[in-house]
Amino acid sequence: MSTSLIEIRRAKISDAAAIAETHDEAWRAAYQGIIPGIELNKLINRRGPDWWASAIRKGSRIALMQFGEQIVGYTNYGRNRARSLFYDGEVYEIYLRPEFQGLGCGRRMFSAARRDLAQSGLKSLVIWALSDNEPAVDFYRAIGGRAVARSSERFGSKVLDKVAFAWAA
Repeated sequence: MSTSLIEIRRAKISDAAAIAETHDEAWRAAYQGIIPGIELNKLINRRGPDWWASAIRKGSRIALMQFGEQIVGYTNYGRNRARSLFYDGEVYEIYLRPEFQGLGCGRRMFSAARRDLAQSGLKSLVIWALSDNEPAVDFYRAIGGRAVARSSERFGSKVLDKVAFAWAA
């Protein structure tokens, strides 16, 4: 019987291509039918291996979930970017390859990011999700997120509602 190690670790520059591939798969699964196809392709294509390598080089906090030799998910996080929301940290993204969703991997990645933020003194946090992305909205509610703000974002000619979920210190 084969046993594969599941680990969450910091991204390295050598991971850039695998992160780009994971990003592509996860975003297509999450946003197909929500973000217009042309706009979705533009967003995905901007985040190729060079973009990820640059983000890692610049010190972005990017954690990966690795299953055996495969990168199956990533999260990036840091200080809260929304000045109108009084939370210390923000999880900018948390994505998994579709076949790893619903298995507890997202919870593990969220917990690791939250722990890392707290160790840096960023004890409360916020995450934004498109309201039409029901799996994400349901996930954030299930892990204790409380809806605290709404906004919108334009994708080409389509404007989509988004909601901020927060966790207090």
